[in-house]
Amino acid sequence: MFVKRPKRKILILALPILLSGCSGDWGWYVVDPTTPTGLTNLKFLLSGLYYTVSLSLIAILISVFVGLLVALPGLSQKPYLRRINRVYVELVRAIPILVLILWVYYGLPQVTGLSIGVFWAGVIALALSDSAFQAEIFRAGIQSIDKGQYEASHSISLSYTDMMRFVILPQAIKRILPALGNQLVYMLKMSSLVSVIGMQELTRKANELVVSEYRPLEIYTILVLEYLVLILIVSAGVRWLERKMKTDER
Repeated sequence: MFVKRPKRKILILALPILLSGCSGDWGWYVVDPTTPTGLTNLKFLLSGLYYTVSLSLIAILISVFVGLLVALPGLSQKPYLRRINRVYVELVRAIPILVLILWVYYGLPQVTGLSIGVFWAGVIALALSDSAFQAEIFRAGIQSIDKGQYEASHSISLSYTDMMRFVILPQAIKRILPALGNQLVYMLKMSSLVSVIGMQELTRKANELVVSEYRPLEIYTILVLEYLVLILIVSAGVRWLERKMKTDER
């Protein structure tokens, strides 16, 4: 105990010296909103917010729909349908998302003959990658529903489609909502990888500003804060929705 105290005092005394030495190299003027240049740079950084949010929202909606379609065969009694589900999930999850983005943008047009812009290439790659995770989330959520719900649906002669639509899925969605919220947060973070194909989202804007201003520390700090605020807002929204759904159950 007595040996550690001198070390702690030395660290406390050295900290202001280290900070003062680093502060001379900082150039926060590039993002200072009180100056014309700083305000212009901040507006430039924030201009990528629209593409980050729209890219993530469209991709998550598509991935939820595709994930549900992939999850249903995994619940079938037929082995070949379950095998289709398993092959899709394992193959898609095995591909790194950055590699998938590059392949969709550069490779898919050559395979299909269609021209794909950076925005939709990012949407397709993100949605495809996330759909495998969504499929597993939906499969686990549906399997968690009590068998009595299925028996009650059959007793009133509900078709499979109506049973899923009105009985099983509403209950399953309530249970998997936290997981769906986590996937939306994951999608927001992974959207930064689309910058490698030239998508003008938050990360791409920051990279371009670093090239012109050459102040990476300050600019990337603002980028971190942008993602932090955005993800905190999304997380708060998901928690609010969870509380509201619990309240409606009462």
